Amino acid sequence: MKYALITGGSRGIGAAAARLFARRGWGVAVGYCRSGERAQALADELSGLGVPAMAVQADVADQGQVERMVDNVLEKFCQLDILLCSAGVSHVGLISQIDGDEWRRLFAVNVDGVHHCCRAVLPHMLGRKSGSIVTVSSMWGQVGASCEAAYSATKGAVIAYTKALAKELGPSNIRVNCVAPGVIDTEMNAHLSPSDLAALADETPLGRIGTAAEAAAAAAFLASDEASFLTGQVVCPNGGLVV
Repeated sequence: MKYALITGGSRGIGAAAARLFARRGWGVAVGYCRSGERAQALADELSGLGVPAMAVQADVADQGQVERMVDNVLEKFCQLDILLCSAGVSHVGLISQIDGDEWRRLFAVNVDGVHHCCRAVLPHMLGRKSGSIVTVSSMWGQVGASCEAAYSATKGAVIAYTKALAKELGPSNIRVNCVAPGVIDTEMNAHLSPSDLAALADETPLGRIGTAAEAAAAAAFLASDEASFLTGQVVCPNGGLVV
C-alpha cells in the first residue's frame, strides 16, 4: 500500500485528490490549516472506503508545524510515498493595493509552504530512495495574470522550485512534478462573478472551466507508478487556455 500526505486536503483540488487516492487504495493524510471539522469528516469518509486515513493540522508557512505534521503522519503510517503540496492562498487586486503583510503571507504559504513540506519529508524519502512529490502551481505561474501579480509570482516560483528539486533528487529515485491548473471550479475562484466565469469559459478552447476532480486526476497520474519516467515536468489541466 502507498501512503500520501496532501496539504490543503480539506477542500478543492486537495480534497478531490484525497478521494481519488483513497479509491486507488492509498492511505491518505488530509492536511489542513483551519478547517479541522471538514478535514476530519473527509478522513472519516476515506476510512469508510477501507483505507487508512487521518486529518493532520499545520500552517504550512510555519516550518515547525510542518515538521510536527510529518512526524504525526509517519508515526501512524510508518511510510510516506507521496507528498501533494496543494495548500495555497490567493490575492486579487492591483499591485499598488497589496500591502507588505499580504505579500509576505502569499509567499509564506505558496512558496515557503512547499519548501517546508518537501524539506520535512525528504529525510524519509531519501532513506528509502523512493518517493513522489507533486506541487500545485497555476497557469498564472506560467504566463501571469493582470491584478494577480503577487499570486502569479508565487506560482512561478513553485514551478522553478519543482524543476530544480527534480534535478537534485532524481539520482535518489525521488520524482518531483507540478500541476498547473487553469480556471477550476473551487472555493478559491468563488470571487469570480458568473459573468466572469462565463467569459473565461468562452476563452477556453474546450468551452468550459475545469473541475477539481480533473486537476486531481493530473496530480494522481504524476504521483503514480504510471509516471515513473516523468520528473521536473509541469502538467497543465487548463482546457487549452494556456499552451
